[in-house]
Amino acid sequence: MKVKSKSKKVNKAWLNDHVNDPYVKLAKKEGYRARAAYKLKEIDESLSLIRPGHLVVDLGSAPGAWSQYVRRRLSPEGAAVGELNGTIIAIDILPMEPVEGVTFLQGDFREPEMLARVVEAMAGRKADVVVSDMAPNLSGIESADAARMAHVVELAIEFSQNHLKPEGALVTKVFHGSGYSQLVKLFKGSFRIVKPIKPKASRDKSSETFIVGIGPRGPQ
Repeated sequence: MKVKSKSKKVNKAWLNDHVNDPYVKLAKKEGYRARAAYKLKEIDESLSLIRPGHLVVDLGSAPGAWSQYVRRRLSPEGAAVGELNGTIIAIDILPMEPVEGVTFLQGDFREPEMLARVVEAMAGRKADVVVSDMAPNLSGIESADAARMAHVVELAIEFSQNHLKPEGALVTKVFHGSGYSQLVKLFKGSFRIVKPIKPKASRDKSSETFIVGIGPRGPQ
């Protein structure tokens, strides 16, 4: 006898939404690995953050959609392959299929040795833009999840304060809920300009949003 569970209904509803999602269809058509590419695209287009010649660091890069978008932005023709005017360094604890022109480092960004490898790949340069779609594994316990998310965001801010150009920008994912106001406060203490953005490509049901910090103030 088959028993219909709530989780199966939820999964079916999610799958139905996913299949009919216009951004999923667009990503498939335009060759992006995930609909997340359009979140960064909207943020970038509204603030003009990423430009040819830039050094961009992509934290939590797998499966690679943000790196793909950055790669196209740094291409004279906006192409997924061929000439590239700029440098992209990506890191993730998960494996990532290669993206042409992107230097990928697999490992945990929270570990000092991986951080050192990122800095080494930057070859003495400061980043123009740091993008972070990093999110910890969530437990469903709100206070614990908020603390884990805060830690990931704090690491991205600390990295940016040390390795961004004076006019550089950090784009990072956060979640509305417990700890959100403290993260906004942290951003305001760490950057001269702070802009919270909820892209249209971010699902309405999701508590996910993004904070952009421009002009790092330097380590506190």
